Amino acid sequence: MGEIATSNRQITLFYNSKSVRAKQTLTYAKAEGIIVKEVDLLKTKLTGLQIVELAKRLGLTVANLVNQEHPAYNKQFEHHNFSTDDWLKMIQHNPEIMKQPILLLGDKSVLIETPTDINKI
Repeated sequence: MGEIATSNRQITLFYNSKSVRAKQTLTYAKAEGIIVKEVDLLKTKLTGLQIVELAKRLGLTVANLVNQEHPAYNKQFEHHNFSTDDWLKMIQHNPEIMKQPILLLGDKSVLIETPTDINKI
């Protein structure tokens, strides 16, 4: 059993409320009548285990869960090969650098690239 509770009846969306893509995804979901449980990464601090679980569910390493093109990343960090623990701390202290939105439904997980990706669930 994972750190993040999931259900085949509940869609959970992990997102950054300042992200245009996340806002568009939420708007699209509401327009389609899709009810989602919202987890704003800027308001809800994820544990290291939760971040690791999200990465695994998406088939990514924790390092690949970091958006190294995000302005906040480029402002504060240089491109390096950090340890997993370092990447986790970076995400926990700077949640805006985590790739998102991430949609979960049961054992399915999708990293949203466009709002219509919500239909992949």
